[in-house]
Amino acid sequence: MNEQRIKEFEKNSDSIFGKNLHNYYNFISWAKFYPDLLLDLMKPETGGINLHLDQRIFLRCDVRFMSMYGVFSRGYGKTFDEVLSMVVVAMFFPNIELALSAQTKENAADLLKAKWNEISKLYPLLKNELQNDPKFSKGNAYIEFKNGSTIDAIANAQSTKGQRRRRLKIEESALLNNVLFQDALEPVVEVPRLTVGKLAIVDPMELNQQIHFFTTAGFRGSDEYQRSITMIDDMENLKGKIVLGSNWQLPCWYGRGSNKSKILSKKKNSSVVAFAQNYEQEWVGCSDGALVNINRLMNCRTLTEAVIESKNETDEYYLGVDVARSQKTSNNQSSVVVGKVRRSADKSRIVSIDVVNIIKIPNILNFTAQAIKVKQIFKKYNAKAVVVDGNGLGAGLVDELLKESFDPITEESIGCWDTMNDDNTPEIPNSPKVLYNLKAQSCQSEIVTIFIDMVDSGKLKLLEKRQDCDFEDREWDKFDDNVRPFMETDAFIEEAANLKMKHLNNGGITIDKVVKKIDKDRVSAMIYMLWYVNKFAQEIDNSDYDYATFIN
Repeated sequence: MNEQRIKEFEKNSDSIFGKNLHNYYNFISWAKFYPDLLLDLMKPETGGINLHLDQRIFLRCDVRFMSMYGVFSRGYGKTFDEVLSMVVVAMFFPNIELALSAQTKENAADLLKAKWNEISKLYPLLKNELQNDPKFSKGNAYIEFKNGSTIDAIANAQSTKGQRRRRLKIEESALLNNVLFQDALEPVVEVPRLTVGKLAIVDPMELNQQIHFFTTAGFRGSDEYQRSITMIDDMENLKGKIVLGSNWQLPCWYGRGSNKSKILSKKKNSSVVAFAQNYEQEWVGCSDGALVNINRLMNCRTLTEAVIESKNETDEYYLGVDVARSQKTSNNQSSVVVGKVRRSADKSRIVSIDVVNIIKIPNILNFTAQAIKVKQIFKKYNAKAVVVDGNGLGAGLVDELLKESFDPITEESIGCWDTMNDDNTPEIPNSPKVLYNLKAQSCQSEIVTIFIDMVDSGKLKLLEKRQDCDFEDREWDKFDDNVRPFMETDAFIEEAANLKMKHLNNGGITIDKVVKKIDKDRVSAMIYMLWYVNKFAQEIDNSDYDYATFIN
């Protein structure tokens, strides 16, 4: 509505409001541009909140820019600011549909519910703008305003495909698959804004088709890392985009989130990568010369459930073991990777290798105790073979695996093993040949190449990414079975992102760490298992699958 049309409307109006339309228009224009100052006016006489400087900057950028990328530490309060901005926008733009998306619709709905409850207590006047009480249920959230505007929750998933909203805010965007974003999320806002009435125009401040990204930091080399870099370049060139960010020190300074001592305690007890991403807002890992494409590796995370033990005699499991032995808890620990081979219907080819569990063995255990743990895991999965790097420390574990072991609780024998590829002699003659004594240095190039191929081909399958809130209470009750495998997979991704390919003078390749403090024991156990399966388990003895004859 331009100034001339306002004057004409005021001239012909009989109401006080109509004759002061220009004042109302100026107020609304001001409020849209300065949402923080509007909220100051709406603050109750007692209680409420005094917005901090960084929050004011956040809110103003959020309503002024078509594209925004925010990288903030845990405890910053970004979701509170996001939802607060959405409420202000919904108030001033009639019939506009806004959505908050997260990894799952349930996550998005829970975030909306929690933040609306918090906001409505701080700014009670906002409740007067609602048509009805907000509707919150498991997996759903819906806030409707008197002007017809709505706020709801959607998922960063294919299930969102085909839905339409005017603006979209994406939570934890660092976890986004760019193919998924382009196919399912980006089209959500690609819908024209229709206006009605003789005075209707398209408000240039409406920012139709706005998409904003908010996250903690992720991995360098990922699509989202590149998106943030591109937006920084566009911001520098004044292309209507902005990138904001903050580590833990800013909210801590204002008294938001955890205090300094608690955060430093988390730093002491967290992995280097996890703390850098979640609190220091550093995109970590190797981009130039990276061992694997981090996007493809994260795309391998498709498995929804961990497997704790084999429940079917026909299942085909293999174990990879990387050995550590140290009294220092800061040193790497022995890792066992459990891979389940899935084959085609005729058993002629491997369709995928599903890493259904990653198990850590405490490094304070001697090799005798470690051997017991490995044999117990082997028994639980009725595995076909165990691959151990017999170089260096691994030789000590191999020696113990060639001896008879006893369960410390039941005192029952859990077996003695023989190697299948060397002339080591087991303690008990004719013991089963289930142990492959790998000399990884002799075939390092082949081992690394197979790992890269498994990732690039998509044959490697890993447990999906889950947030703490994705686990139900009953799952937390059995932490080691239900939660820890997903956390260990996160740690594996962190290790892999820190590795780069190193070319040797003899033409071979090996692995080198970017940050030396970050271990690679999970990666090592993984690549040993993948190498063995690829080299020795491509073809199977059809006699093991005679049951198939009867089915056919």
